[in-house]
Amino acid sequence: MAPSNFAPISMSHAAAALQSEQHMSRLPQRIVCLTTETVEVLYAIGEQARIAGITGYTVRPPEARKEKPKVYAFTSGDIDKILAVKPDLVLTFSDLQADIARDLIKAGVPVYAFNQRSVDETLGMVETIGRLVGAEEKALRMVGELEAQIEAARAIAAERIARSGRRPRVYFEEWDEPNITAVRWVSELIEIAGGENIFADRARSPLARDRILADPLEVVARAPEVIIGSWCGKHFRPERVAGRPGWSTVPAVVNGRLHEIKSAIILTPGPVAISEGLPLLLDIFDL
Repeated sequence: MAPSNFAPISMSHAAAALQSEQHMSRLPQRIVCLTTETVEVLYAIGEQARIAGITGYTVRPPEARKEKPKVYAFTSGDIDKILAVKPDLVLTFSDLQADIARDLIKAGVPVYAFNQRSVDETLGMVETIGRLVGAEEKALRMVGELEAQIEAARAIAAERIARSGRRPRVYFEEWDEPNITAVRWVSELIEIAGGENIFADRARSPLARDRILADPLEVVARAPEVIIGSWCGKHFRPERVAGRPGWSTVPAVVNGRLHEIKSAIILTPGPVAISEGLPLLLDIFDL
């Protein structure tokens, strides 16, 4: 007779192993990433072998550009190049890739469209990728490390604010012609690093057209102490900013506090914006 505290095992070790193998076999094996941040996450959690193709705009990690075929740009390209690598999942981003997502779905390819616009949503994106590939624990560890970096930055910022009694006023420019202000995750990172985005009221709009300044003199009126440029696809030209009509009295211009953060770092809604963008903001705000 079995002891009174004996609990029968409902599944043998062999059966459990078989079930686990079946579960893993159902996970996507050939993923196409149409944005750089999903490539970054899959490499970071050790699941890069699943990547069958990437966007030509991938920058992180650098080895991905050497190891993986480039099958699409960002909003343009040939769907046949994507289909040629036989993906069982394609990862896209936002309405900007709605057309290719639609065409892939029509072609019978599963598509997961991310739409992260905030720091918290970016962390959620990392967790979701982990679940999609059966690597949730590794993804959660990565999120924990990023959250620790955020809290460390907040602590540094809080000490500076306590010492100075204020936050530096910041104008972040995403594009120069027309002037486009900071997207939401950038605005949040500015706040975490101890700054005050002078156009935080516009940052929640996901559409760039809603963040266009109708009148560049709005910047002059809000008197930023720091100007940060991140002109996607071209170099920031601080002398051009300083030379804009009426901007000579802006405190950031007067004191020469015009800085650049590369768009591949700060305008990517992925881990790099936190791991590299946030330290750069902390350095800039160390007035």
